[in-house]
Amino acid sequence: MNSAREYLQNIKRNAENTSPTKTVRAKVKGERHARPTLLSNFILGSQDGLVNVLGILLGLTAATTDIRIFFVGALAALGAESISMGAVAYTSTVARRRVYLKETNRERQEMKDVPEIELEEVRHIFGSWGYEGKELEDITESIAKNPKAMLEFMMSYELDLAPVDKPEARRSALIVGASTVFGSFLPLIPYLFVGRNILAGTEASVIFSGAALFFIGAYEAKTTVGSLWRSGLQMAAIGLTAGLAGFLIGHFIGALPV
Repeated sequence: MNSAREYLQNIKRNAENTSPTKTVRAKVKGERHARPTLLSNFILGSQDGLVNVLGILLGLTAATTDIRIFFVGALAALGAESISMGAVAYTSTVARRRVYLKETNRERQEMKDVPEIELEEVRHIFGSWGYEGKELEDITESIAKNPKAMLEFMMSYELDLAPVDKPEARRSALIVGASTVFGSFLPLIPYLFVGRNILAGTEASVIFSGAALFFIGAYEAKTTVGSLWRSGLQMAAIGLTAGLAGFLIGHFIGALPV
């Protein structure tokens, strides 16, 4: 049996298919506010870690030739950034869950205190989807008879909120933290093979990081929607631009008289 959310989404699709002359003025809110996925959390952490460490390494390239400083700076950033990103993922997810629970309680109380107003809001939303006349009244009445479906309907389509499971905060923190470690380590890999040749390490790091960013963006497009080349190049351009900012800062600071 379909869940209440799937039932509501089917109603929305039916409205689009059975009322082709009507302009659908409301988007499917539940789809637009989907729960965070493994892919989105991985991209968030890996991109942030990679760009952050790459910027630091390029900044150090313009300021010093001591390879030990490169490793110390990169590893320090890796540790701090991974903990910070994991903590942010956890607290932000907890905050979203608290908001959802608070609004759920408020909406449930309103359904008891002012049912006529809530019913009118349901009718208005269905009307914006193209339902009218007897069909509009029947489907509104059908939802009103199912308090769970009506509550989920109002949370998704009136308040624009998606449910957040209790374990989701821990999952998000773990995925984002681990992917930040992964991304942070990527720009450092070329320096492991160039000895004390800082210039060669930097060039290899930029190429390697740019390729990694491209494949992350391309994989995102392949997994979701969009052009692989456009998404990959966009991701690489954003990351390398941020790295360039680190280089310029290091260059100008390094050029300052002591």
